[in-house]
Amino acid sequence: MDTGGHEHVIEVTDLRRVYGGGFEAVRGISFSVRRGEIFALLGTNGAGKTSTVELLEGLARPAGGRVRVLGHDPVADRAVVRPRTGVMLQEGGFPSELTVAETTRLWTGCTSGARPEREALELVGLAGKADVRVKQLSGGERRRLDLALALLGEPEVLFLDEPTTGLDAEGRRDTWDLVRALRDAGTTVLLTTHYLEEAEDLADRLAILHEGRIAAAGTPDDVTAAQPSRISFELPAGYFVGDLPPLGELGVCGHEMAGRTVRLRTHELQRTATRLLVWAERAVVELRRLDVRSASLEEAFLGIARDTSRPAQEYVA
Repeated sequence: MDTGGHEHVIEVTDLRRVYGGGFEAVRGISFSVRRGEIFALLGTNGAGKTSTVELLEGLARPAGGRVRVLGHDPVADRAVVRPRTGVMLQEGGFPSELTVAETTRLWTGCTSGARPEREALELVGLAGKADVRVKQLSGGERRRLDLALALLGEPEVLFLDEPTTGLDAEGRRDTWDLVRALRDAGTTVLLTTHYLEEAEDLADRLAILHEGRIAAAGTPDDVTAAQPSRISFELPAGYFVGDLPPLGELGVCGHEMAGRTVRLRTHELQRTATRLLVWAERAVVELRRLDVRSASLEEAFLGIARDTSRPAQEYVA
């Protein structure tokens, strides 16, 4: 079955992965990825990201549940799925004595319908390193070579496992630009990362894995919307939280005070900030060090990572 115009190119239903000794690394997760979108899997080390991606790539059979990539089982239909996918693993494992050009040529021989080798190297900024031996590349350059090889077959679906680990800030931004360009050209990208900025910047949708389950999922805005925004400021000497208008009227859902510093949490940032400033103006109170900020993906992520008892949610799109 070919997906053709099918909306979802990756479908995961109640997926489980169990290792020897009974350790359950993936505990019944469900999600789907639409054609031409970037979907990010986030999670702390050991959350189940790589274990999940290996099942999607067909490198192992699931202990339970169902995976479909481009409408096919990636294990049973590997000969159909593999030529249409590109895979960038965390560790490439290239022969260190080969040059970049020789390595690319070797991979081209194993790739059906490969794009020109130089084109693949130019995409990732490695054309100038073609004659350099792999062992002489920096860690970041090896990651770029990993990506070049994943792109050789002009894949419909691209799996990127921690693609910017080891890259400097410029290399990371260049990789983001390339991934966006691939998405804009119709490639579906499934990305694992522990860089929250990367997921926030790149992902159309994401899922946060925690202890093998999906703890939160949706667009980056969906996930952060569940977290309260924060307002912090210093009250002048002689003022206390009790001098503020009733916190319920301000739309505050939680607060704390340390010395003269007040920290408010709210799901109604504009209402809370406006009423607070109107009060301060009328009361002629200077709110020093005023800081107003929306919730961030980092706060959502850290909240999930801290709360190991949080009940998991399943998410199917």
